[in-house]
Amino acid sequence: MSKINNVYTVAQVNKYIKKILDNDFILSNVVVKGEISNFKNHSSGHLYFSLKDEAATIKCVMFKGQTLGLKFKPEDGMKVLISGYVSAYERDGQYQLYCDSIQLDGVGDLYVQYEKLKEKLEKEGLFDESKKKKLPLLPSVVGVITSPTGAVIKDILNVSLRRFPKANIKLFPAAVQGEGAFKELVHQVNFINENNLADVIIIGRGGGSIEDLWNFNSEELAYAIFNSKIPVVSAVGHETDFTICDFVSDLRAPTPSAAAEVVFPVLEELDYKLSNFKKRMSFALIENLKKKKKQLERVYESYYFKRPKELVSKLSIRLDGDFKALVSAQDKNIKNKKTEFVKLINKLDTLSPLKTLSRGYAVAMKNGTTIKSVNDLEVNEKFILKLSDGEVNAVREE
Repeated sequence: MSKINNVYTVAQVNKYIKKILDNDFILSNVVVKGEISNFKNHSSGHLYFSLKDEAATIKCVMFKGQTLGLKFKPEDGMKVLISGYVSAYERDGQYQLYCDSIQLDGVGDLYVQYEKLKEKLEKEGLFDESKKKKLPLLPSVVGVITSPTGAVIKDILNVSLRRFPKANIKLFPAAVQGEGAFKELVHQVNFINENNLADVIIIGRGGGSIEDLWNFNSEELAYAIFNSKIPVVSAVGHETDFTICDFVSDLRAPTPSAAAEVVFPVLEELDYKLSNFKKRMSFALIENLKKKKKQLERVYESYYFKRPKELVSKLSIRLDGDFKALVSAQDKNIKNKKTEFVKLINKLDTLSPLKTLSRGYAVAMKNGTTIKSVNDLEVNEKFILKLSDGEVNAVREE
């Protein structure tokens, strides 16, 4: 066995590797592109996840202090650009990417803009269901805002005319892709409203990437649709595609063909419903007439209808009886009141001071006031004695 010159501990090796990585010029400040997987938001506030591409994976960690600058919530599947440095975790002997910042890569930036605008408009009430306008049952004119050369207008025409051959559809051409295309969309929405050119507006295009549909995420278009006096149906992309236009419109159709279906009824079904309604209405009218006729016949056959004078006579007799009862009750009431009045007169007469005087008593008075005590008079003071048949003058003596 050969002699071993240098023996190192695991900790020494890991520490040495860490030192090499930390002093590497490239690894000390690196930007790495990849897709997030195995994402975990730890209770400590630190973020742990892997960054992968088609060929490899690297462990990543972002400490709580760095997460404060994040403008979005990381999730599995997001493609990102990470700025940071590569170092080793000595205890586990594992190297990993320590993240200073995370940015969405390419499409991700558009997604962040989309979410921010969606949140802003939702807070302003542009998506409120209570503000959605109802579509008319049978629109006279439907305005379609889309590309004149795309498949959208063809699909809408095919479905609409099949369902309702008398459908009146007007195309208002606009670019649906490319820089500044939203301006044409906004113009056509406003133009239709200002000139009252339709009862319903369908705005849409076929499916595509988020970049292809980006003009339908325009804030200006959102306000134009929200302020439209005419109901707007959004038919942008396929069933899984959602744009700001979908949320602010009065109705969202998953496809252009579906938009035509919600706007136009099937003429045959409508004719059937109308015919059925007429039958039901006629039947109800006939049944009601039969009912009223029977009621009228019962009136004709009634006893008093045949002898109306007898009914009047009975009512007259009843009226006479009621009148006599009323007079009798009134007389009785007057008699009772008269009896009560006499009783009160007799009681008042009994208590009258004149009654007392008639029995031989006198009342001493001074200045119109009854004298109740000798102390009310001075010696030799004059006063009056009131008797039943007159008055006499008197004087108090010593």
